[in-house]
Amino acid sequence: MTNNKINNQVHAPATQRASLFGIEQVVSELASVRQAWRSRQVRPSEPGGRELPSRDALTKILEDLRGALFPMRLGPPELRQESEDFYVGHTLDSVLHSLLTQVRLELSYASRYNNHHELHTEDRAVSIVRTFSRSLPQIRSLLDSDVIAAYQGDPAARSVDEVLLCYPGVLAMIYHRVAHQLYLLGVPLLARIVAEIAHSQTGIDIHPGAQIGPGFFIDHGTGVVIGETAVIGQRVRIYQAVTLGAKRFPADEAGNLQKGLPRHPIVEDDVVIYAGATVLGRITLGRGATIGGNVWVTNDVAPGSHVSQASLRHEQHVEAPHPE
Repeated sequence: MTNNKINNQVHAPATQRASLFGIEQVVSELASVRQAWRSRQVRPSEPGGRELPSRDALTKILEDLRGALFPMRLGPPELRQESEDFYVGHTLDSVLHSLLTQVRLELSYASRYNNHHELHTEDRAVSIVRTFSRSLPQIRSLLDSDVIAAYQGDPAARSVDEVLLCYPGVLAMIYHRVAHQLYLLGVPLLARIVAEIAHSQTGIDIHPGAQIGPGFFIDHGTGVVIGETAVIGQRVRIYQAVTLGAKRFPADEAGNLQKGLPRHPIVEDDVVIYAGATVLGRITLGRGATIGGNVWVTNDVAPGSHVSQASLRHEQHVEAPHPE
């Protein structure tokens, strides 16, 4: 085809341009694939429009919520302190109404997916958002403890304001504290979307089900993974590329993975876990323990212990059977 013919087709009406790339056939084939998927998943049609929560809507909610939680640091640049309360109230009114829409969508989706009709979805949605709203002061207090922990735990930090504005670990915790509250309130899909927004922005992957106490500090942060049933105490500090994961995944008689079982570590107060450490299974890291970099831990660690590659090699040598 000559360049002139191509140019003529490019500038032709849309109905003619579609034939240049075979779009009509692609649209038809995509429709067939979608229908096959919906049939396999036993999905009903959605004549009323989109019926799942929106990641874009939640991204906007989180951005505004950050400003409401920390108005003079993460709010609009023109904000003055005498207008803080007005800004917070106005922003929360918008945020909570937007969140209510997303909660309704998840509850309706869950009702359809589980093949039952919930009569009081609207009342439950309002109750969830009202309870979430009342939890915001507690969330702010927890985040203050996280900011202080980051400032005190990093000699390179010059101020708490620098920590709040710059540290990905703090941003990840802002989102996690919000996601965990949504998880507890019974909207796990919204919570998981919030967690994945944080993951994409920071490189830190924290499941919203993870229980994390006050004063938690993730230094650097990239590559950190914290599983759903992890329990983390107070004043815990971890570094980049740390994994708090599962060692095995029990299955039922049909071979399906059993969900919700405790399978991630318990980390007690004042534990430090250095970069690259992998801690797997429902084990306990005792209070004040230190886990060195790049170690692989699958057994309980006593309080106050120091685990390093050298100590693990020594234990393996001591436990090895002597040749006869």
